[in-house]
Amino acid sequence: MRDFEKLNAKEFIAKQIEEIRAKAGDKKVLCFMSGGVDSAVAATLVHKAIGSNLTSMLVDHGLMRKNECEEVMEVFKNGLKMNLFLANAEERFLSKLSGISDPEAKRKIIGAEFINVFNDEGKKLGKFEFLVQGTIYPDILESGEGGAKHVKAHHNVGALPEGFNRDMLIEPLKYLYKDEVRLVGLELGLPESVVMRQPFPGPGLGIRVIGDLTKDKLNLLREADFILRDEIKKAGLEREIWQYFAVLTGAKTVGMVNKERTYNYTLALRAVNSVNAMTAEFARIDLEVLAKISARITTEVKEVGRVVYDITNKPPATIEWE
Repeated sequence: MRDFEKLNAKEFIAKQIEEIRAKAGDKKVLCFMSGGVDSAVAATLVHKAIGSNLTSMLVDHGLMRKNECEEVMEVFKNGLKMNLFLANAEERFLSKLSGISDPEAKRKIIGAEFINVFNDEGKKLGKFEFLVQGTIYPDILESGEGGAKHVKAHHNVGALPEGFNRDMLIEPLKYLYKDEVRLVGLELGLPESVVMRQPFPGPGLGIRVIGDLTKDKLNLLREADFILRDEIKKAGLEREIWQYFAVLTGAKTVGMVNKERTYNYTLALRAVNSVNAMTAEFARIDLEVLAKISARITTEVKEVGRVVYDITNKPPATIEWE
């Protein structure tokens, strides 16, 4: 468990590099990158320790934000010169998720399919002795490990790919909170665009579409979420708000466009401030900014007829809706 109160990022990195080298030696190591901050920092830390002995895989499961795969490949493959491979698995994920509405079922299916992709694609890359995961402390707590009560499943806590066991795991961030992960990322020299990017769950947009998933729903959520992030950036709030994203609620409501009745989706905006993700308060965004976001979304994303803003803290709510 945690054996420190306040993180010293430089000392933490030095200690982890020493431990990673002692554990991995000159063996080959595989990392599953999700596109989020945690796996990005974990991969960079391990890459710093063992260099080309690390191979990373980014899985495009069709649940990423707009342009996300391209951005990750640019930073890590082209910029940091990591051995990073892209596995295109959109069709197999969406096929498994078709007709599934229950959020825990979605999480478990996505987690299981990650393992399947890992087994299938990992074999093509060679034999590996160790597996890197970007598990952080809240993942462990929310998954009910160590005596904590189960809140929700996390894809990186529990089942492992074929041929791996718990002793073969390298989880350098597993006792860190999100703010500490960011400090480590900055100390490692990662660009702010990566370290300060919006937290993104392993199941991706799969748990930000309430109800069953379709490619059309995911595409319209991608566009709406992009507009939200674009307007937050234009308002100069991207460093002031800890996390912000859009949720396709699944509810449809009546509206009026060009004097004709419409019946389109209700989209929810979620923005919170937090330090470690264990508690959070909704962000007090200026109404003028919210008005611009709403106007753009309902104009540019035709399938959305209404935009609402979530003003619930954590607790009682979680940060994500599902």
